[in-house]
Amino acid sequence: MYQAVGVIELKSISKGIEATDAALKSAGVTLISARAACPGKFELILTGTISNVTSAVEHVKSRFEDKLVDVSIMGRIDDQVITALFGTVLSEKKGSLGVIETFSAASIIKAADIAVKTAKVEIFELRASRGMGGKGICLITGDVGDVTAAVEAGSQHAKDVGVFCNSSVIAAPHELLWNQI
Repeated sequence: MYQAVGVIELKSISKGIEATDAALKSAGVTLISARAACPGKFELILTGTISNVTSAVEHVKSRFEDKLVDVSIMGRIDDQVITALFGTVLSEKKGSLGVIETFSAASIIKAADIAVKTAKVEIFELRASRGMGGKGICLITGDVGDVTAAVEAGSQHAKDVGVFCNSSVIAAPHELLWNQI
């Protein structure tokens, strides 16, 4: 469906709007979303060929470097991640539960992509900065070994870029917890 995805977070809404225009004019990319995010940040998600997405992201980075919070470019992003970004995940509440929490939207999207490519897991929920003070969270399900491996791999990316907040693996979540999340 999508060849590559670029995510850019800026710490200014006005500069985020300007950066969106610059990205769209710089390369043949398609806009997935561009919106204000908590707390007063701006989140821009683009798609297209890897070369066009890279070009657009690099253009924005060069013009708005002092306003950047986080940037991520992902080639061949897993379809589960795209589906989860649009809030249409229909995963069952079963098995183990893994949680990855980061301080940025770009990092949680990349961490989710790494997690689902690492082990046989399903994304239960993926939230990028909306209503969480700018944090990102990914909930994944599957067998405890797969969930553990996926959480470790996705968390390592966030640690590597300095935006890791926390993670958890719950082997057998209580039924009442499943009903609340």
